[in-house]
Amino acid sequence: MASMLQPQIILLKEGTDTSQGKAQVVSNINACTAVADTVRTTLGPCGMDKLIHDDKGGTTISNDGATIMRLLDIVHPAAKILVDIAKSQDSEVGDGTTTVVLLAAEFLKEAKPYIEDGVHPHSLIRSYRTAGHLAIEKVKELAVSIEGKSLEEKKSLLAKCAATTLSSKLIGGEKEFFAPMVVDAVLAIGNDDRLNLIGIKKVPGGTMRDSFLVNGVAFKKTFSYAGFEQQPKKFLNPKILLLNIELELKSEKENAEIRLSDPMQYQSIVDAEWNIIYDKLDKCVKSGAKIVLSRLAIGDLATQYFADRDIFCAGRVAEEDLQRVAAATGGTVQTSVNNVVDEVLGSCEVFEEKQVGNERFNIFSGCPSGQTATIVLRGGADQFIEEAERSLHDAIMIVRRALKNSTVVPGGGAIDMEVSKYLRQHARTIAGKSQFFVNSFAKALEVIPRQLCDNAGFDATDVLNKLRQKHASGEGANYGVDILTGGIADSLANFVWEPAVVKINAINAATEAACLILSVDETVKNPKSESAQGDAAASAMGGRGRGGAAMRGRGGRGMRRR
Repeated sequence: MASMLQPQIILLKEGTDTSQGKAQVVSNINACTAVADTVRTTLGPCGMDKLIHDDKGGTTISNDGATIMRLLDIVHPAAKILVDIAKSQDSEVGDGTTTVVLLAAEFLKEAKPYIEDGVHPHSLIRSYRTAGHLAIEKVKELAVSIEGKSLEEKKSLLAKCAATTLSSKLIGGEKEFFAPMVVDAVLAIGNDDRLNLIGIKKVPGGTMRDSFLVNGVAFKKTFSYAGFEQQPKKFLNPKILLLNIELELKSEKENAEIRLSDPMQYQSIVDAEWNIIYDKLDKCVKSGAKIVLSRLAIGDLATQYFADRDIFCAGRVAEEDLQRVAAATGGTVQTSVNNVVDEVLGSCEVFEEKQVGNERFNIFSGCPSGQTATIVLRGGADQFIEEAERSLHDAIMIVRRALKNSTVVPGGGAIDMEVSKYLRQHARTIAGKSQFFVNSFAKALEVIPRQLCDNAGFDATDVLNKLRQKHASGEGANYGVDILTGGIADSLANFVWEPAVVKINAINAATEAACLILSVDETVKNPKSESAQGDAAASAMGGRGRGGAAMRGRGGRGMRRR
């Protein structure tokens, strides 16, 4: 008895906040559920958008899960895990970011009553891992391959995938217009994995339907000097020279000192400077190039020189655009104009400078390598165009994944219901408590079709009952929520498709996140370490004495607030 009354030995600094045990796990689950509730209403074709206003006064309107999670500035350490899985889903697959957050939160929600009843988290984690593995195997089994189809068929199938992704976005009304455009852009870059080869340029004004795809490169007219207007604005089959050098009169950079005995010598020094630039320009002209692009400035002397010889030039071209021109035209960026051979020059069928809205665009089309494409986006408000760009990014990623992995699954919650049914049946074959946990995992998967119904304003219970009955009959594996009528429909027949990799990745990441959060039973938080930066700043300012103490005001527990 005496040993029980001994004072507790505390090894942590004063002010450290610790919370542990069952209450900590439940608290983490509640935090994750609260985060998921924020993005819950953005799921599906009838999902709502969020307007996020930051401290700098900027506004973002989006229903892209990853964008919202990134902008929310979440401080709860466990809830940050959901932000990470949304980011990983976005970078790996490009779409399904809201799905992965909802699934993770629902797995945790289903686990909460068991934790409160005293079940050890590791029993749940074991069952969840098993269920997650079985679910992924089932998705692979149900996936339909689009391999071996002709190019036209493949294009049509990929456009269906893009349309399914775009249907839940702000530009969902124009999905028939944008889906083929996205497919053409992805097919244009071929097997190259670099996403930056598809450029998206935003020009305010006009309608969404004024957007167009350039099978090549387009970029805004760069800053140009006098003499620019005399240059030709259109070429057929021109040679293109890409440079990374300045074509300007250079003043002496170093503090050079030259002693002259004759005033005529000074003139020769001035002439040397002009001779250097003229020599460079002459070599550019002799290369046979009709278009000269440089990452650095092309000055007024060079601009005028090229204009007199019917050559088009543009300086200060963005690095990304120059690399895309190189990839498309087959040219190579040069760091010198000496010995420019034909092999390093690029070419294209048509180059023209065109007016798009208020901007002038330099457009290279019909490029031989063809490994790049540019989508020029039009629209009313800046926020609208920004969201359209995010939507197209998701669609581009999805088409790339479908092209690479070439297996698709029915959308609209169909695959979730089928996997849920399969896991419920599997649960009955398990003896022991694990049966409950696998059943809960199966129930959690139903959150996707339920949320699709809620967001569309339909009766979720009624629709889910119809879906369960259809899937249980053994013939309705492809049946999901019909957003148009509020009933159920064959998703595969209605072309509501998504790549299998989206679902596999989402289930994988959500299970992982749920297991990770369930395995945490203690959070240790030391306010002093948080204010260490403040202390460092105070000491740097020389506040060694009372100044330093004042900066540490929030550190201790017993400091009074005034």
